Amino acid sequence: MTVLVLGGTGEARALAARLETAGVAYLSSLAGRVRNPRLPVGEVRIGGFGGVEGLQQYLRGNGIDRVVDATHPFAARISGNAATACAAAGVPLLRLARPGWTGTADWTWVDDHDAAAVAAAGGTSVFLSTGRQTLDRFLGPLARHRVLVRVVEPLDLDVPDSWTVLLARGPYTLDGERALLAGHGVDVLVTKDSGGDLTRAKLDAAAELGVRVVVVCRPPSPPGVPTVTTVADAVAWVTEMFAK
Repeated sequence: MTVLVLGGTGEARALAARLETAGVAYLSSLAGRVRNPRLPVGEVRIGGFGGVEGLQQYLRGNGIDRVVDATHPFAARISGNAATACAAAGVPLLRLARPGWTGTADWTWVDDHDAAAVAAAGGTSVFLSTGRQTLDRFLGPLARHRVLVRVVEPLDLDVPDSWTVLLARGPYTLDGERALLAGHGVDVLVTKDSGGDLTRAKLDAAAELGVRVVVVCRPPSPPGVPTVTTVADAVAWVTEMFAK
């Protein structure tokens, strides 16, 4: 029996390590959007499946008995494809999603990145921490603003001269985030509800410095897919299913 772990997150890497220790046959799959990803232990495939039909064929053709969707909370299309393909192939699916952040009363929650851009336009110096794939949504509304963009890899689009691009990869420290926000005079922080501790420090620094926080809400999970929030619970689900 083999488990397919749809990964690219710290939780996915931790799950692969736990399955390795438990002696469970598994395969990790990464979408391939990051050029130099952090790889989990064990066998890894990189690249898409070709949509729902491609994933369905892969499940049937490679003897996949269980799937754990441990992709990023905002990888909505991948999660949706996994739900549809697993249902069609008759393969049990579990969603492993880290808990979202608990905000404060003064956070501004928005439904999407377009709304986040509008909300951020009220500031003068904006820190965008939403990833490179959605930066185009902010180009128009923030074209004349001072903007700090932090991304893992170089951008594939042109940004205004008033924007500063910082290449960095977490985890980040509170002292470092405090210095970053203060050094750039940031008055608005835009992020998405990724959850986890890896990038939490920027929110704590913003609270200390009185920086307004705009948070993009998570997309809804596919209906009918059981969800756990810890790696331990995902391991228990896998081993329990295999024990039957």
